[in-house]
Amino acid sequence: MRQKLAAGNWKMNGTSAMLPELKALAEAYGTAGVEVLICPPAALLHRAAVVVSDSAVAVGGQDCHAAVSGAHTGDNSAEMLKDAGASAVILGHSERRTDHSERDAAVCAKAEAAMAVGLTAIVCLGESLQQREAGETLTVIGAQLQGSVPDGSTADNLVIAYEPIWAIGTGKVPTLEQIGEVHGFLRAQLVARFGDELGTGVRLLYGGSVKPGNAAEIFAVEDVDGALVGGASLKAADFAPIIAALERS
Repeated sequence: MRQKLAAGNWKMNGTSAMLPELKALAEAYGTAGVEVLICPPAALLHRAAVVVSDSAVAVGGQDCHAAVSGAHTGDNSAEMLKDAGASAVILGHSERRTDHSERDAAVCAKAEAAMAVGLTAIVCLGESLQQREAGETLTVIGAQLQGSVPDGSTADNLVIAYEPIWAIGTGKVPTLEQIGEVHGFLRAQLVARFGDELGTGVRLLYGGSVKPGNAAEIFAVEDVDGALVGGASLKAADFAPIIAALERS
């Protein structure tokens, strides 16, 4: 069975003053029935890893460079993230694709770099509101999946996160039918490309305004193996009910 995953993306939020929230989460989940991951800003990554040691909570990065090292001021390599304590890295988030003009090929190269050092690549896909309204969702998602996921992926080093851009931080959430349609499409595409074993083994997360109040119904949708959570992951009191809902699903 696929191990369910509750992943929190802190984005560009948090200083050392946020570490007590992470400590509270780690203390609440010394053990857990699902995988729990927090991706803090890079400046907090090592300290976060120390805080969650000896708990069921892991930490990850929010991006990495495709190169191993070199003249890339301001960037972090996958190896640097792993050295700081990361076990995973978010790649291709819509905010990276928009703010930094990242294309599928760049996301794929970063995923290859992450996988090469033993990190799990959480590859994000999602359509804009204009694309959704034009009926282009599956075409857009299919192209992103094909272009952003390396051929050498496995069920252990790849996670796919479907995050409709129009639902991120807006409070708007697709219908359960819409979420199910995209996740079912992604599962079929993965099976067609990689075969049954890998295609059915890759975890599919939903992200976009996931909150304690809607988590349970989202997790009941077929092929939703967890969530990539933004704002609701910043406080242990908000994230814990989402984790609990996933454990019950």
